[in-house]
Amino acid sequence: MKRQVRGLAESARDSRPEIPDGIFLVRVDGAQFRWHATKPFYVFRLSVVEPPALAGQPIVGRLYCTQKAMWKLGWFLRDFLYDPELLAHEQVDEKALPGLRGVVKISHSTINGISLINLDGFAPASQWEDLAVASASGASRSNSAEASR
Repeated sequence: MKRQVRGLAESARDSRPEIPDGIFLVRVDGAQFRWHATKPFYVFRLSVVEPPALAGQPIVGRLYCTQKAMWKLGWFLRDFLYDPELLAHEQVDEKALPGLRGVVKISHSTINGISLINLDGFAPASQWEDLAVASASGASRSNSAEASR
């Protein structure tokens, strides 16, 4: 038997706005290693710091720890100014990650009906101003090009 329940669809939606693809200054709120037989990974919980309109919004993404993907984890840790001594000893201390800040470029993809956030690129927090200006001017150029069509 099917029953109509008014308001159900509205309550099932996520009340937070979806973070768009783009470049953000973020802070690491937490990280957790997840073991998998073929693709172990870290889940990173990030909070947007800039732009102000999205400040506080969460971003959850993963970085794999396979031999082929280790370069990306290293890139993230270096650009977020993770302890170089721990990096030299090939150690990730999950307790040392919260509070680290950096720039992340994200995109979205859907696999088997599941929406995922891809962590596509990283930069030190000190480069945020330059990247934000470049990103904004690139977006305004593409918007004006679309408007002229």
